[in-house]
Amino acid sequence: MDKPLLAGKMTIITGAGSGMGAAMAKLFASEGAKVVAADLNLDRANEVVSDIQKAGNQAIAVKANVANQADISAMFSSAKEQYGPVDILVNNAGIMDNMAAVGDLEDDEWTKVMTVNTNSVMYGMRAAIQEFLPRHTGVILNIASVGGTNGARAGAAYTASKHAVVGLTKNTAYMYANEGIRVNAIAPGGIATNISQSMGNVNQFGMKRQMTGMQTSPKPGTPDEIANVALFLVSDGARYINGAIVPVDGGWTAY
Repeated sequence: MDKPLLAGKMTIITGAGSGMGAAMAKLFASEGAKVVAADLNLDRANEVVSDIQKAGNQAIAVKANVANQADISAMFSSAKEQYGPVDILVNNAGIMDNMAAVGDLEDDEWTKVMTVNTNSVMYGMRAAIQEFLPRHTGVILNIASVGGTNGARAGAAYTASKHAVVGLTKNTAYMYANEGIRVNAIAPGGIATNISQSMGNVNQFGMKRQMTGMQTSPKPGTPDEIANVALFLVSDGARYINGAIVPVDGGWTAY
């Protein structure tokens, strides 16, 4: 029998209560990972953990507002208390913007989106790097977006926030490449999740402009399709992949 791909690997996944985060948590646990499922909605995280435990695998739920540095620190502390040193961090939590172009963009919207989508990734990466450096090993996977590689997939705030995640991924991968640490990102296209619930009052001008590109989009992907790629990227099978931004979009950005 083949050894599980993530046997014994202690893994933190943010936004693990639903969508791509839940799919990754369940798949990683089935491959032997000890999963810390972090989410602002603890009830949803507990449901995911319950499913994992019923399948005979290991996981705990942690409530975390990833936009809060103190919650990130507490998340890492809880993880280490339960399972020991962190091996893998997946920065998955994120929100959508309201599609506003920069001329209509309000400060509150900008701050909210950048804080959740970008600041949280930096907080998590910084904590993980500090964990990894003494051991000269560790893997970070960020969930970016085709909105982080292209300009017409969302509003100004989301687009900027995900471009920043792409930059953080590449910079950190290069900085610590000689320390046994890998950092990559997935850029999902249209995936069937509940992220649209975070949009708020949609800006009609921005939505109309953004929708022109939707005609080139294939049918939505599934969270499991993201999870399958994520599993490979955090496994030893991807040990020579570092600083990569992997599109998982059904060919949307090929147009």
